[in-house]
Amino acid sequence: NDACRLLAADNYRAAGTVEFLVDKNGKHYFMEVNPRVQVEHTITEEITGVDVVQSTMKLASGKTLKELGLTQDQIPDPMGYAMQCRVTTENPAHDFRPDTGTIDVFRMPGGMGIRLDDGPGFPGAKITPHYDSLLVKITAKAQKRKDAAAKLVRALREFRVRGVATNKSFLLHVLENDEFLSGVVDTGFIAANPHLLEPLKEKDRAQKLLHYIGEVIVNGTPKSLGAVGPPPSVTDPMIPVLEPKPKTKPSLKETFDKEGPEAFAKAVRENEGLLITDTTWRDAHQSLLATRMRTVDMLNIAEANNVALANAYSLENWGGATFDVSMRFLRECPWDRLASMREAVPDIPFQMLLRGANAVGYTSYPDNVVYEFCRLAKETGMDVFRVFDSLNYLENMKLGIDAVGQAGGIVEAACCYTGDVSCPDRGLYDLEYYLGFVRELEAQGIHVLAIKDMAGLLKPEAAHMLVGAIREEFPNLPIHVHTHDTAGTGVASMLAAAKAGADAVDAAMDAMSGMTSQPSLGALVASTAGSDLDTGMTLEEVSRVNDYWEECRGIYAPFESGQKSGSADVYIHEMPGGQYTNLLYQSTQLGLTGQWPAVKNAYAVANRLLGDIIKVTPSSKVVGDMAQFLVANKLSEQEVIDQAETLSFPKSVIEYFQGYLGIPPFGFPEPLRSRVVKGQTIPGTDMSCFAGRPGADLPPMDLAAEKQ
Repeated sequence: NDACRLLAADNYRAAGTVEFLVDKNGKHYFMEVNPRVQVEHTITEEITGVDVVQSTMKLASGKTLKELGLTQDQIPDPMGYAMQCRVTTENPAHDFRPDTGTIDVFRMPGGMGIRLDDGPGFPGAKITPHYDSLLVKITAKAQKRKDAAAKLVRALREFRVRGVATNKSFLLHVLENDEFLSGVVDTGFIAANPHLLEPLKEKDRAQKLLHYIGEVIVNGTPKSLGAVGPPPSVTDPMIPVLEPKPKTKPSLKETFDKEGPEAFAKAVRENEGLLITDTTWRDAHQSLLATRMRTVDMLNIAEANNVALANAYSLENWGGATFDVSMRFLRECPWDRLASMREAVPDIPFQMLLRGANAVGYTSYPDNVVYEFCRLAKETGMDVFRVFDSLNYLENMKLGIDAVGQAGGIVEAACCYTGDVSCPDRGLYDLEYYLGFVRELEAQGIHVLAIKDMAGLLKPEAAHMLVGAIREEFPNLPIHVHTHDTAGTGVASMLAAAKAGADAVDAAMDAMSGMTSQPSLGALVASTAGSDLDTGMTLEEVSRVNDYWEECRGIYAPFESGQKSGSADVYIHEMPGGQYTNLLYQSTQLGLTGQWPAVKNAYAVANRLLGDIIKVTPSSKVVGDMAQFLVANKLSEQEVIDQAETLSFPKSVIEYFQGYLGIPPFGFPEPLRSRVVKGQTIPGTDMSCFAGRPGADLPPMDLAAEKQ
């Protein structure tokens, strides 16, 4: 009535819109008159069935409301509820500032009860600051208010606009707000709910995938991926189907799940025959293929693995370099990888590599980070945690051991091996050193001892001596031996270790074994068949799984290092198998192509300069960085010592001498250390070097805040 009175007083003779504000008491306050059909006319049309635009045009041509059947008594009662929202190119997070750009993707929704009145939106449209920012009006109709809102939410989630910012996030937040849905909001609604302006985190997966495919087709594989070898095989590997066998005894996984890690260790010691860990899913491809194996290629063979490796000690499938490589290069989530593997392989223990206080990183972390990491890993499906420190520094290992123990995992503490216990002239790392370190580990309450030979230096005679001495002193402690086959003696060394009392050894499927990887799993199965060391696996089933890996490896041809055979010079340079292929590629990237023999020789020199240390990530990276530094700058061993105060050493080398990794078994070499750290300070302190465990004084990380 007030609207009609207002316009009649001015002799208004056309369609128009009068706007009012209504307060909580039902009183209305005049705002404005628009001498045209208002934007919200779609609401009227949807709930009355009257075509407002058409009627307006007829009125302008001379028709009367009575002739059009639009007198108030003839207008039908509202049919249900209608609700409209306007999608604009305005950014709610920046005070609804209009955005500009080119629309890459424009896909509008549809379905029953959805009406679209679109504007200038289409793929390729250029949005400038000189036009109305409206892209489309979406109107939803339903029998109830909340149902209409739900339809709008569905339509907005289906609506895709890429290339410019929109107010879609704001609209969704409003439509999912209970206060709004109840219809009691006022003009202070937005101010009282600032979260309405928060942006949505949309994945935009399809567009990213198209951009990536286009980039690879036009410009080739990104150089950062390291795909420098020949093209991949075009043959999809055949996935074998193996018939499951009935169980004759509980699996090690069942024993652990039901009775705990102590029962697992007891079952390992009581097992008749040799247990095997298959490293194909972790260390094998880390050593041969720069850690580039995708999750899907492991899941494809998971069912066959369940059968062929039912009697395995474990599947090594996580940790080490796989964690960061899966994120940085493969664009996969390592946690999703572990969870999907656990689902696919429910009855074989999983094993990971934990870098003590470094977890799966390359530096020390606050203690609570390591504890939380281990808890999540165990919760997501990990069983055996091989805990090691790159310098055999017990203080670093204690943190990892305690964190795994608190998480309820199996603590497999590693004694990292270097040197040659069978050679009396080798120097510092003799049999007594290793026995002393094992005594310290055993005192920590570990469940299993691992002898971790990262470079393949454990010769058959040395394996017999070392394992035999440990078994004699620790008759109840399970022993698990890890090596690399760089020199070609891996199978012989593992058999020697087993005969001396080792309970389990590491091996890889034949097609993924040898050279810098682990010894051949098939060879160990065949060599022990029918003997006291019988693995309980059949060569026929293992060979079926290996057939898959023979074909699958061809897919990763671009990541092959080019290494054709093993090499006994590993006994000279002592380079870890997992580092060999990575350092070879890095040397090429640094312009040292053709100087690989010089880099290997420099690796031995660098090791001596650093004090003849245990070499495994991250300490092996320090040695590798130093070796490349020597070759690139054409420096001799003596020149480094003499010029140390003036040389710009790699950051990793400086931090090593500052104690960032801990303290090596026989201390830091002098005077080189003092010269390198002269004038250096640890950030946030006035110290030049750490005196003990580097992470001991780090404050706890606020994990909740980091998650946000």
